[in-house]
Amino acid sequence: MMINNKYIYRFTMTAVLLISLLTGTTLFANNADGMIHIKSVHNVTDTIDKLEGILIKKGMTIFKRVNHTAGAKKVGLQLRPTELLIFGNPKVGTPLMLCSQTAALDLPQKALAYEDENGQVWLTYNDPAYLAKRHDIKGCENAIQKVTNALAKFSGIATK
Repeated sequence: MMINNKYIYRFTMTAVLLISLLTGTTLFANNADGMIHIKSVHNVTDTIDKLEGILIKKGMTIFKRVNHTAGAKKVGLQLRPTELLIFGNPKVGTPLMLCSQTAALDLPQKALAYEDENGQVWLTYNDPAYLAKRHDIKGCENAIQKVTNALAKFSGIATK
């Protein structure tokens, strides 16, 4: 039975809400931009350090860590703390690309930690349900749900 992406999205948002309630994580998903934003109690570097540590323990590959603030400084500009972590797992990503090869455009997964204009640190990542819709991924509902649950769990730990 094929499941409509609309139902995947609703189920995913319900799962994210449930995980946030169970873990006490403050987050919100923005339907318009396809991102999930989670408040962090740590600074940007510590948030990314914690996330990176969790991902490594779970066997993920860390492809790159980008310190955008340091890059801005090199060209004489100022940017509030902003760091990006690029990570993934071919066991998870490859099946998604087999369902829709254009998913490779958004893989590997990325997580962004940044400090907003009020000094609040956020951890933000692409909503897997949004990616499923964007790439018209069909037949990979279980994989999308696993990614959704894992990202919510890992980011919840990294931000507390």
